[in-house]
Amino acid sequence: MTRWHVVVAVAVWASAVMVQPHVTAQTQTESARAHQGVEFATSDNCLACHNGLISSNGEDVSIGVAWRASMMANSSRDPYWQASVRRETLDHPSHADAIQDECAICHMPMARAAAHASGGRGRVFSLAPGGRGDSDEHRLAADGVSCTLCHQIGPERLGTRESFVGGFTLAPRTPDGLRIFGPYDIERGLKRTMHSATDATPEKADHLRQSEVCATCHTLYTEAFGPKGEVIGSLPEQMPYLEWRHSAFAREKTCQSCLARHTFLGGNFFMLRMLNRFRASLGVTAPAPELDAAARATLRQLESDTAGIAITRTSVAAGRLEAEVEVRNLTGHKLPTGYPSRRVWVHLSVRDASGAVVFESGAVDAQGRIAGNDNDADPKRVEPHYDEIRGGDQVQIYEAVIAGRDGAVTTGLLTATQYVKDNRLLPRGFDKVKADPDIAVHGEAAQDASFTAEGDRLRYNVPVKGSGPFSIEAELRYQPISFRWADNLRGYKAAEPQRFVSYYDAMAAASSTVLVRATAVLR
Repeated sequence: MTRWHVVVAVAVWASAVMVQPHVTAQTQTESARAHQGVEFATSDNCLACHNGLISSNGEDVSIGVAWRASMMANSSRDPYWQASVRRETLDHPSHADAIQDECAICHMPMARAAAHASGGRGRVFSLAPGGRGDSDEHRLAADGVSCTLCHQIGPERLGTRESFVGGFTLAPRTPDGLRIFGPYDIERGLKRTMHSATDATPEKADHLRQSEVCATCHTLYTEAFGPKGEVIGSLPEQMPYLEWRHSAFAREKTCQSCLARHTFLGGNFFMLRMLNRFRASLGVTAPAPELDAAARATLRQLESDTAGIAITRTSVAAGRLEAEVEVRNLTGHKLPTGYPSRRVWVHLSVRDASGAVVFESGAVDAQGRIAGNDNDADPKRVEPHYDEIRGGDQVQIYEAVIAGRDGAVTTGLLTATQYVKDNRLLPRGFDKVKADPDIAVHGEAAQDASFTAEGDRLRYNVPVKGSGPFSIEAELRYQPISFRWADNLRGYKAAEPQRFVSYYDAMAAASSTVLVRATAVLR
């Protein structure tokens, strides 16, 4: 078995992990005593016993199979993440090393902790899987968010501001070996067996069932830099935990409720397929059928547990059709949540008696662009939030749009200081009036009385030609990486952005999917 001993602080956070070199008992200082050795093992050491698990009804419930085809296991291989990190280092060259270090906190956490233990910083590009190198550090980086990372997170400070941006606490090694936390009380004989084989002792720990564990890497704040490298502000970049905490779901379900059996499905079917298609150059090790199954399972979850849509109050008179569309978020956070490249929108089409399309809003083309979207057509513009749509050049897009201190729209996280639009669908129980500024609604939706935690009620009053009966179809579509966020990387002449753009161009036609669909006939 291969292990790496690293020395990390009991408190590990954000842009500065507090570490000390290993200190002997004879030379320990008072400040150094807070730091203990933490040992990581790569996932292959765990999979030997945690794969090959078959339920009584014959279902494969292997932990390793579920994990290794997830975005967690492939966090360091994600070509969009790599391209985005490179973009930020080119935009802010004086902070290039610090940017790599901070971006490695949650995408290459074990390699980053090892680097800090030796007095260095986290690196992204020199350790990215698919390149050259087979050192211990490369293997830790390739393992992404791995077993012995998450299962050594302790309960200290969970749910506090200090725990966010990768501010998890790692349990120190004890004289008896590693402490590995889990949600179950393991029988003594199995504990002895695990300790004998791995030098690790499992401990029952209720905090592994709490959303606050997930919040450490899924609650992210970023600093914004000015033209001279000065800090000019910050951005609440990803807030799913705080969105959940402000919703009714905080009293009903945890994050883990939706991530049973280490499936970690999330919503990024597009990246799972990209990893599979370009597996050789990205250093993907999960078998192709497992990645395909993970993508299909992600789509099934998106289609069954994510949103609702209905068409109500239809009428037609004097060449104009009126309809009301109601959309609803079924998840425990905003929809979409997380990284602001994601968007959801209403695609509505009307057909006449012959089947010809007589009105359409929100069609998507083979490049992943939404027809009528101002931002896809012009990176400086923003498609507004609508209470009523009156023409095909208007489309309701639920999204977060960020801007710099000057108000200019951007897709550069470390340039952004504000949201000029955030009308993402709210979870049940979310009070938009009382919401903290970090999770607030921004733009026209803040004043839209029909945009609430119960959903969004959108009116269509549009011109139609032809004769009825008219068939109306409303789809709620989802795109994990929107056209603008991908296309803005095109101008960066570096390997990672150019590689990702080439992948995106090859797959853009399949970059979005239908979450839910509703139909109605108006006679």
